[in-house]
Amino acid sequence: MTFDHDPATAGDADVSTSTTPRDLRVGVIGLGFAGSTHLEAFSSLPGATVVALAGQEEARLHELGSAYGVERLVADWQDVVAMDDLDVISIGVPNALHHPIAMAALRSGKHVFCEKPLATTGDLAAEMVAAARDADRVLEVAYNHRRRADVAFLADWLADDPIGDVYHARASWMRRAGVPGMGSWFTNKSASGGGPMIDLGSHVLDIALHLLGEPRVTSVSAVAYGVLGAAGRGGRVYGVSSSPTGAAFDVEDFSSALLRFDDGGSLQLQASWASYSKVHEDIEVELLGATGGARLHVDDYATDGTLTLYSDVLGQPAVTRPVVHVPSGHHRTVIEGFIASVQAGQAPGGAASPDATPRYPGRYGEYALHRSRVVDAIYASAEQGREIEVPQDDPASADRGTTPTTTVTPPTGAAGRTEETTR
Repeated sequence: MTFDHDPATAGDADVSTSTTPRDLRVGVIGLGFAGSTHLEAFSSLPGATVVALAGQEEARLHELGSAYGVERLVADWQDVVAMDDLDVISIGVPNALHHPIAMAALRSGKHVFCEKPLATTGDLAAEMVAAARDADRVLEVAYNHRRRADVAFLADWLADDPIGDVYHARASWMRRAGVPGMGSWFTNKSASGGGPMIDLGSHVLDIALHLLGEPRVTSVSAVAYGVLGAAGRGGRVYGVSSSPTGAAFDVEDFSSALLRFDDGGSLQLQASWASYSKVHEDIEVELLGATGGARLHVDDYATDGTLTLYSDVLGQPAVTRPVVHVPSGHHRTVIEGFIASVQAGQAPGGAASPDATPRYPGRYGEYALHRSRVVDAIYASAEQGREIEVPQDDPASADRGTTPTTTVTPPTGAAGRTEETTR
């Protein structure tokens, strides 16, 4: 299956008359999981060269710099953003730093690849989108789980309208004991913006909206609880634990929300870091349509057997299980699309369009902004105990997220095969 996209049209280029896209010069900020994942992906893909890396942990900085052959190693992110020979800034740091780094990078004319979420609030995310539009630079977010092969299979299958109008959907990411770090920035609302809903829920929200064709969420009714986390339960070590720093746990550990769409449909969204439920990591998106249904269920990061399709055959319930293997490397795939979008806008010699036509329409992060607005509304609804309307930013040029032309190949011997039963 091949997915075509309309890549962004814009970008810088060096003084050259060649029509061959040049390699993008990238500066990566962050040394933790996100930063190192971005570093590995940019370093392994054609079309990009990582020339600068920033982070506060000196030993880790030199370890990663040596492993990936990065030329410039600095402690402060400001020093990377100030480098005038870079094309791209990649942001893999705590959520509260996304906004200041992205704003500085965009205002200096650089493209930005940002770990999700865009920012800790929708208003800050809106400022980032406005800055990207003003600078005419790509702003992309690491919603990498939509790049799973099973999600791509579902998106392609749904294009033929096999289940009719989808009137309701369910999406969840549940953990029994998976608080990322007691006392870390994850459990501090000012640093993170929230708990599992902004951390995990935003991923399954993205998958659901992507599969549903990007309906606009108009209102939200939600609840949020921090019962287990506040009691020291729910860390990755079972039992009661305390924060190593003594910091308060001031985010939720579980949230549930009912979202209403502008097309009349709805979505039940849940996210948990801690709950007395299945021990495994449990990710699910289910679509209920007028003539059929579909379910994505990823149990403990499963890579096979994740899809189930529901229909009627000769008046009898039918269940179909497509055979789709899910390889790793979803960050790599989203970054590959980002590189393609930036390069698609490169003009020979770096010359601006004579009529000042934007090079990157629809690549300014609008789709990610809507997700931030929804998460904001979820937290507001939970706090105020009432339904909250979701602010609607101008979607006229909203993108759907950079998606490279991708071929999903089933495992050897399984091409085109499904396991089907009727009962």
